[in-house]
Amino acid sequence: MSVIAIYPGTFDPLTLGHLDIIQRSAVLFERLIVAIASNPSKKPLFSLEERVAMAKQATASLPNVDVIGFNSLLAQLAEQHRATVLIRGVRSVSDFDYERQLAQANQQLNPQLDTIFMAPNEQYAFLSSTIVKEVARHQGNIGCFVTTEIQHAVVAKFPAS
Repeated sequence: MSVIAIYPGTFDPLTLGHLDIIQRSAVLFERLIVAIASNPSKKPLFSLEERVAMAKQATASLPNVDVIGFNSLLAQLAEQHRATVLIRGVRSVSDFDYERQLAQANQQLNPQLDTIFMAPNEQYAFLSSTIVKEVARHQGNIGCFVTTEIQHAVVAKFPAS
């Protein structure tokens, strides 16, 4: 039986921490769907189309990884794609508390859906998209946080003043 997993997020932008979880998850599952949420309430820096394009480029070498955008309930998306596993990255206890609540809600909405929590590689444990944007906003070097292509895209959003 092939297990399909979904790694959902806003990915605004996709960081090396996200990419680490994607690469590790791709080894564990026959198919991994990176599902990028529209999430307008977060006021993303990049459009959904831009985030999908960047993630597709960053995961191009992983043949069993698909990248899609979505604007629906995650439990419904999982059902549509016959996914039975959600992958969630957790960096801290507060992340875990929040993610546990989401996992329980998703399981109520879709009883076939299990959530697996993955800790990031130690070198990325502090990293978030918010940190990347804040460093870039102040013209700091984000090259150790994102791929080169994503670095260029982020830097272009924050022209030097």
